[in-house]
Amino acid sequence: MARRPLPRLRLGSTAGSSLVPLVRGRAFARTAADGVADVLHPLVALSRGLRVLATAGRRKWVELPGDRRGPVFVLVVACGFVLFLLPYGPLAAAISLIGAAGWAGRGRATAEPRTPGADGAERLRTLYEALVPYFSAAEDPSPLYSHGGDWSKAFDSFTFDEGGRLTRLHLQYPAYFTDGEPAARTRIEQLLYAKSGRGREYLFEWDEEANGLTLTVLPALSTTIHAQRFVTTPGETVLGFTDPSSVQRTLPVLAAPETCEESSDGTTPGVGLEKAAGDGPETHDVPPVVWRTGPRSTEPHLLALGEPGSGTTTLLRSIALQALPHGEVLVVDGGGTGEYACLSGRTGVLAVECGLAGMLATLEWAGHETERRLIAANRARQLRHPPPEDIRRPLWILLDRPSVMSHLAAADGRTDPQELLAVPLRHGRAANVRVVVADQLDAAEALSEAVRSHTRARVVLGPVSAERVAAVLGTPPHTTPTPEVPPGRGYARLGAGPVHRLQVPATPDPYDEAASEAERQAVLRLLPAPDPAAPTAPAPVGG
Repeated sequence: MARRPLPRLRLGSTAGSSLVPLVRGRAFARTAADGVADVLHPLVALSRGLRVLATAGRRKWVELPGDRRGPVFVLVVACGFVLFLLPYGPLAAAISLIGAAGWAGRGRATAEPRTPGADGAERLRTLYEALVPYFSAAEDPSPLYSHGGDWSKAFDSFTFDEGGRLTRLHLQYPAYFTDGEPAARTRIEQLLYAKSGRGREYLFEWDEEANGLTLTVLPALSTTIHAQRFVTTPGETVLGFTDPSSVQRTLPVLAAPETCEESSDGTTPGVGLEKAAGDGPETHDVPPVVWRTGPRSTEPHLLALGEPGSGTTTLLRSIALQALPHGEVLVVDGGGTGEYACLSGRTGVLAVECGLAGMLATLEWAGHETERRLIAANRARQLRHPPPEDIRRPLWILLDRPSVMSHLAAADGRTDPQELLAVPLRHGRAANVRVVVADQLDAAEALSEAVRSHTRARVVLGPVSAERVAAVLGTPPHTTPTPEVPPGRGYARLGAGPVHRLQVPATPDPYDEAASEAERQAVLRLLPAPDPAAPTAPAPVGG
């Protein structure tokens, strides 16, 4: 039995005639859409370019330090006014803006590949598997983290260095993760630190609102900034230098030429060193950690702790050299190492004491001087007179290793020198007296209650764990401390402010032959002239 062929649809029929306009309409719509896209492509590119330029301008404005925003705004307004006055100036500006927007909004022919190499993919897969126990739950129907899962869904962006190690990673985590608990955060940070490579300093930025975590490898701070005259006002003391993103201020400094070289781990040691045009070949703008003192300061006294050789003595020498042009300095060297011999007999240096008897007499005088300044200031206020000239000049009391002095005094049956600090610490802000105490971390328990309660500005130097940093500063650091750091490297916190990474400027003893000759000469240039009424100071070695 032969099959009958299926009936064919004839275009001349009613059904066929109804489909023809539909097919033609779709083709016409597709052709019209392509034509409109071709016509509007320049406008789309211009709008995209304007958005890119606006985003870049806003980012540059946010990154600009606060002290530069005013001059930059005035310069931009002045340039716009000059363009408005010039013939064809507005037209030329509009054409330039359109050209820049078109160039910024042009289509990229080749996008940056998001897929890493074989080694990078293996590192990311291992890191993803390590995070599964912390970012997964059995009740989750569609877990973001699961054994054997796809790591590309959790890791949004990543960057590797030339050695194949991670330098930046942004990951997403589930909303049920307890990111508000410090213990939970610490576990994740320790895991990422161990898996991404030890020996580097990492910055962790938690975005609780978007459930995101960004890991960034911080470059090492510069160690080639030596002691010098910093551009500060009276009442401001530069403790050291930090990251550009931590503060909204920069200072011009002189640094050695090797600051622009790279270290062995691939990071730039001169982070934050931006060359200042017109200030000489070695002048750079660096973000400082500025400690403000005075009658209105909430942190009039400073406590510096660190391991042996971490640079606490260097910090005290740096503070003394910055305080001498505007005040008087009293140095008490509890360690008796002679690290402050360069200050002996200088103008503005009242005394440099190393013996127990001299220390007790000096601190007792400091207490009486604080009381005298308080009485004189009170009388001047009652009579509506300005404060006397002798109390306007700040008095700085610098104590190195007070725990050693306390031990010697207890063995000799004398008064604890730290008890004599109670009056300067309690009334120092009103009397224009500043106290700076430096000691070792293992002797922190030997510090008196007055020292610990009135020193709200804190500095921790040396290779210290995050737990010990939190015990001293009151809050853990925002980065992962490294086991090996150069002298003068640590953290600083002023009152209730944030924790800053810190690198103290190199301020060695100018009589130390082991120190660099350039750094020794820099310290010698900052020393004031010898006081004619004081005994002759020893001559510097090799000076």
